[in-house]
Amino acid sequence: MMKHVMNRPEWLGKLREDILEPDLPVIDPHHHLWDRLGPYFCDELLEDLSSGHNIKASVFIQCRWSHKSGGPAHLRPVGETEAVARVAAQAATKAPSVNACAGIVGFADLTKPDVLDETLAAHKAASSRFKGVRHITAVDAGFDDALPDIDPGVMMQEDFRAGFAKLAAHGLSYDAWLYHPQIPEFTDLARAYPDTVMVLDHFGGPLGVGPYRGKSDDVFTDWKASMTELATCPNAHIKLGGLAMDVIGFDLHDQPLPPSSGEMARLWRPFVDTTIELFGAERCMFESNFPVDRGSCDYPVLWNAFKRLAAGASADEKTALFHDTAAKVYRL
Repeated sequence: MMKHVMNRPEWLGKLREDILEPDLPVIDPHHHLWDRLGPYFCDELLEDLSSGHNIKASVFIQCRWSHKSGGPAHLRPVGETEAVARVAAQAATKAPSVNACAGIVGFADLTKPDVLDETLAAHKAASSRFKGVRHITAVDAGFDDALPDIDPGVMMQEDFRAGFAKLAAHGLSYDAWLYHPQIPEFTDLARAYPDTVMVLDHFGGPLGVGPYRGKSDDVFTDWKASMTELATCPNAHIKLGGLAMDVIGFDLHDQPLPPSSGEMARLWRPFVDTTIELFGAERCMFESNFPVDRGSCDYPVLWNAFKRLAAGASADEKTALFHDTAAKVYRL
């Protein structure tokens, strides 16, 4: 069974780097709050957001944290939005210069269209920061990734699409966490609902474990072909990050020392360059995916890697990649 890598502060502390381009404004559009890999709540989040890069704001993405334990099942995920709103208020008193959790992307079960309007209204009532929905669809028969049971092909199912069709009317975006063989289904969804702002998390999950281990060239070829098709959908946006996760297969967490920003930039450049070339900087945004990726790299070093990857971009492109695309997509 694949599991996220535990956070190891002592190991991460073995590598330190000077901050590159410390004045460049950044929005981190993808992080979580939880206690699964070690605590990552208000204080830990602020420690990262204030660790040297010019982080202006952040966006919380659902992770099944702090759901309500009782009441109607479709309203239980609203507890996460309520909890994140409390963290945002707490963070504002501790670090007013950083708009932590400026946006909240929560969970609503899109396969329950009959009660979805009530769920979305409850999320929006819980916090004005509520910006969108993520309904995880990541599933692959080749390995067990410890995610909740997910029906293969759920994005193609009638009930899911009936729920999905409601998002645009509520002014909400959609985040997707899936694996690269599922990108064509996401593309089909994007074409069917062109008025919905859609975000593909973590490059679309190019896999490097289970039956995909040792087949990186084949995976990249298949991934690029799928991303080329997706790029024809103007409502599709891509998050550039998440490649430090265990399922991607780079195994950064197994090294004696944490990876440097240069090492990560070298490993990830094919994915970053290809994605930006296909979608343009105005539809791409760098993301931390912390604390998940914290199992393999330190927050300041991670953003240094992103800045190395964007070194050849124009000033306008950098502004989009690090700040403006996220601000536009999440209406910050």
